[in-house]
Amino acid sequence: MLIRLGYEIAIECAAATPIISLLDIHPDRHADIKRQTRVLTSPSVPTRTYHDRHGNICRRFTAPAGSFRILYDAVIEDSGETDEVNTLARETPVAELPDDVLTYLLGSRYCETDHLGSIAWQLFGQLPPGWARVQAIVDYVNSRLSFGYGYARATRTAAQAHEERVGVCRDFAHLAITLCRCMNIPARYVNGYLGDIGVPADPA
Repeated sequence: MLIRLGYEIAIECAAATPIISLLDIHPDRHADIKRQTRVLTSPSVPTRTYHDRHGNICRRFTAPAGSFRILYDAVIEDSGETDEVNTLARETPVAELPDDVLTYLLGSRYCETDHLGSIAWQLFGQLPPGWARVQAIVDYVNSRLSFGYGYARATRTAAQAHEERVGVCRDFAHLAITLCRCMNIPARYVNGYLGDIGVPADPA
């Protein structure tokens, strides 16, 4: 199937503001791009890219004071198939984890494993390790939180989302990541395009 993707993001800056955007298509999918525009800015400013340690393309530029827009439009080919489900996926004991994933067990500013550790073990400690445990965590987060754009708050942490029972997409992700890390399951935040295929247009 062919999927059109893109964005037009408008911001207001009180002063010239250096920005790093992670909005470029991952190099793994470049062969699937059927057409695309350049990344455009208005007003036009120079941009440059670099790759982070996960292979993401990061775009650096400085937005001038005042109104600023960044635009992109593309069509990409995709199978349209859902993600693979492997209910037999096993949980790797911490002692056997590769060195480069150990950092994804640690607490952080948004993922306070120290606050949610006992709750996680009470909820999920008796479940069989592996796919079933992670699925239970995701299901719990989806039933625990209510989604709403009006709930957005840039400072909300996983523990606050758990207590307040509301949030936006990042709050769902932070809470799931934190609960996984509490259970010694490495997890990290990954963002992507939110598809609207089959979703009625929002008149707003």
